[in-house]
Amino acid sequence: MPGVDVKSIANTFVVLALAATGPVMIQAQISNFQHIVIIFQENRTPDNLFQGLCGQNRSQCPAPYDVRNYGIDNMGHIVQLTKVPLGNSYDPDHSHQAFVKMCDLDTTTNECRMDGLSATGCGTNCSFQYVNPSDVAPYVTMAKQYGWANFMFQTNQGPSAPAHQFIFGGTSAPSAGDDGEARFVAENPKGLGCLAPLDAVYPMISPQSAPNEFNLLNKPKGTVCFSRETMATLLDKHNPKLSWKYYAPGVMLLNGLWTAPNWIKEICGPNIDFTQCTGAEWKYSVDLNPADVLSDIGACKLRNVIWVIPAGQNSDHPMPHPATDGPSWVSSIVNKIGTSTCKDMVDGKTLTYWQDTAIFLTWDDWGGFYDHERPTLLSVPKGGQGDYQYGFRVPLVVISAYTPKGYVDNRRHDFGSILRFIERNFSIIEGALHFADQRATTDLIEFFDLNQSPRKFSVIPAPLGEQFFLNDKRPMDPPDTD
Repeated sequence: MPGVDVKSIANTFVVLALAATGPVMIQAQISNFQHIVIIFQENRTPDNLFQGLCGQNRSQCPAPYDVRNYGIDNMGHIVQLTKVPLGNSYDPDHSHQAFVKMCDLDTTTNECRMDGLSATGCGTNCSFQYVNPSDVAPYVTMAKQYGWANFMFQTNQGPSAPAHQFIFGGTSAPSAGDDGEARFVAENPKGLGCLAPLDAVYPMISPQSAPNEFNLLNKPKGTVCFSRETMATLLDKHNPKLSWKYYAPGVMLLNGLWTAPNWIKEICGPNIDFTQCTGAEWKYSVDLNPADVLSDIGACKLRNVIWVIPAGQNSDHPMPHPATDGPSWVSSIVNKIGTSTCKDMVDGKTLTYWQDTAIFLTWDDWGGFYDHERPTLLSVPKGGQGDYQYGFRVPLVVISAYTPKGYVDNRRHDFGSILRFIERNFSIIEGALHFADQRATTDLIEFFDLNQSPRKFSVIPAPLGEQFFLNDKRPMDPPDTD
């Protein structure tokens, strides 16, 4: 099986292998990555977005690619998914309550039946759809050229705002104590994290309330300015200190939903009336112009870990004015890293960004679109973490110079798996946050064979390139509209 033998590497990536021609010991190409890039797109499932993996006559599905072109509705009928363009205005409900409906939980087995949706009268709220493969050809190319996860699930059972908290810090809970008691922000709140106005409503869920929710009010102001560790905390505490950056669109009325650091008091550093983030780390590590990621890579200023959130025009979310630029936007970032001449000194070797960067492309939530795979719930109803974990399946593409071509992984992952990979890569104890990173059972190491020579990068063809995004003067939309 391609990938690194986990038993042989213990807590590092240092692997020694016998040379095929004799007893000479050969060291791994690199011991760890210098850069980890998390590209977080919006609101899709594998069944919805990646039908292009199946090939002609669907010869590649369901094996090796677990993608299906039909679903089951709430009448028990088989419903063929309908082909639509990427740019369309259908926006199915993807709230926590929509998860509950689509899941249709069987309480005797604690498994989703995945048949809770109606296939009739859906109008502009239709879930049984798939995207025309030609519209997302760059995504399909990346998945086939590098690594694809058949079983990647969003950690939370809900929409964007809590999902972004989980990918940044492993939880949407207000505090570590709340996480331990399985109390989470469950929906998109009416507020901006630390900058939320007085009486802003944050819908919460707990084992005591599930499947229903209760409200946390921002009263007094600052109540929803949470104080807990995130991945940024671990990077800051690392010796030597590691750098990070969070790129997100500066849409001031809504950006608190997708700008995860805004929710954290220690990063935001709010002023006395909670109207502005003034913290030194927020100013240094939060960038409200996503296209700056391209400029930073070009200037050889790629941080150790970055999160990249798209502007609405470059999001895959079905918009009121449909967006189609997402695949080109992602390709421009991957191509910029792949063709970069910037160099790092790693293990006594001079390596380019392409040779020492791992890229994870995933989607923040399922967007309300049908997917046939059942998530694994972490506990029985009203029994703890399972009342909000795990959510539905989302795509995951893993890209690096050490990812075998066409690698397909069949382990079950979630956002906590990405956090565990960051921890492992930088010699931090896996699960150090004690949130989703601790509850995850995988760390994605199998996507990388650090014994192989770094693969030569091939540019991902896309309709739009780097210069389009660097020179885009359109006012930024939020990544999502709900």
